[in-house]
Amino acid sequence: METQNSTTQIKIQTADPSAIGLFGLAMVTLVASSQKLGLTEGVSFIIPWAFFLGGLAQLFACVQDAKHNNIFGTTAFGAFGLFWFGVGTSWLIQLGFFGEKLAENAEPKQLGVAFIGYLIFSIFMTIGAMETHKVLFLIFVCIDFLFIGLALSTFGIFHDVTHLIAAIAELMISLLSFYGSAAIVLNTHFGQVVLPIGKPFGIFKKNNQPQPSSKQKIA
Repeated sequence: METQNSTTQIKIQTADPSAIGLFGLAMVTLVASSQKLGLTEGVSFIIPWAFFLGGLAQLFACVQDAKHNNIFGTTAFGAFGLFWFGVGTSWLIQLGFFGEKLAENAEPKQLGVAFIGYLIFSIFMTIGAMETHKVLFLIFVCIDFLFIGLALSTFGIFHDVTHLIAAIAELMISLLSFYGSAAIVLNTHFGQVVLPIGKPFGIFKKNNQPQPSSKQKIA
């Protein structure tokens, strides 16, 4: 008597997390830019948005993008989510939340070094964004200018000018991210283009063909 084994495959679909990730980025940069532009003062009420919207929302999008096997989205949302946790914690240190001794030993130029590191990261991610859509590419261009402004102003190089560059760039990131989030939600919800986001530039083509074996390469 033969026994037949049947296998049932279950496909679990998850929604595109880019909308919530971009919304988180939009909110935290909107609040943070208001302080840089002189519209508000202090960082105490920026910290919650840094942790929950800039941090948790983007880390959630990172994990969900990993399920989609999207290395670009996973890396971008993960890196910037952790960035806001780092910045928020730095503000807490400066405010003396962890004690006066730690606050006294805070060196602002170390933040400048971190901004340079994120500028390097943002530049090669900008190249990658060229093959996603034009709104995301513009967001990354603004992020590049944000980190240029943050790094230079932190080191005291033309502080007023570079601080203003960072402030304007951060506001532009917020506005573009709001648009990108809305476009993803509405375009997906209605099944048609409600808000255009622009096609990839098409400069770089993905090579999805299987790589030849070493024997084939030699032949």
